Amino acid sequence: MTITKPDLAPPPPPGRSIPSPASTPRTHTGLSYGHWWWALPGVLFVITIHYASTAIGGFFAFTDWTGLGSFNWIGLDNFVAILSEPSKLLALGNTLFLAFGSVIIVNIAGLAIALGLNRVIRTRYILRVLFFMPVVLSPLAVSYIWKFIFDFNGPLNAALKALGLGEYTRSWLGDPQFAIWAIVIVACWQQVGFSMVIYMAGLASVPTDIEEAAAIDGAGLLQRLWYVVLPAIRPAVAISTTLGIVNGLRIFDQILALTNGGPAGATETLATLVYKQAFSLGNFGYGAALAVVLTVIIFFFAVVQQRITARRSES
Repeated sequence: MTITKPDLAPPPPPGRSIPSPASTPRTHTGLSYGHWWWALPGVLFVITIHYASTAIGGFFAFTDWTGLGSFNWIGLDNFVAILSEPSKLLALGNTLFLAFGSVIIVNIAGLAIALGLNRVIRTRYILRVLFFMPVVLSPLAVSYIWKFIFDFNGPLNAALKALGLGEYTRSWLGDPQFAIWAIVIVACWQQVGFSMVIYMAGLASVPTDIEEAAAIDGAGLLQRLWYVVLPAIRPAVAISTTLGIVNGLRIFDQILALTNGGPAGATETLATLVYKQAFSLGNFGYGAALAVVLTVIIFFFAVVQQRITARRSES
């Protein structure tokens, strides 16, 4: 019986090591795709639906197209008309007022509710659902309910009369001085739950030991909030304020349902003017120019807000 010895490879020359099996290159059969291939359908869909349509709308902003038939290239005439008409400047002021007014109220109220519900109370889960419920409701349905509340014969004036404050009753949506505030109230009531969720997610990452140490050192409630809690939830503040400004600049459903831009244009915004000029009056080119102005304003404030937040985070 003959025993054969296995073939032994010669030892490597001095100064060279034997490559491990993991380091040896492997040849793949077939096609090899990168991870970005899987996202390609979604990327193409977003580019086609969103960016391509935005670019086409931006092109028509420099024309006098009515939505049908041919059109003429008129350059910057639409933008000059926007900046020279007082009604459009009033709409711009209303847009900025709604944006900044709503973002301030929503963030303060959302943070206050999140701080209150962050404590260990038995009903905190039910209260979270109740505060967040308006976010998922239709803006039109919510607006029509509030329109009934603000009606001259509605519950608000009835409550004022019952409390002996009948001299303060008024047609809230028909008064140019108070109509814009009614829209702010409705928009904030529906958006505060979303801000609350963002701040609650941020508060979950706040280290409790640091807050307890500050309390032991004698820091009061407001001092702990300013020096411990707010710096820890700065990313949540950035997200909530950015989304709040963008949503505030795009308020449309509430205005359309409550006042339709009235009375006398007191609640008209760039968003409602885009709808009226493009789809009601047939001035599609002019409406596209208004949409471009609104897009530039949204982009500008979003970038500025992100830069300010980034600088505060670095400091």
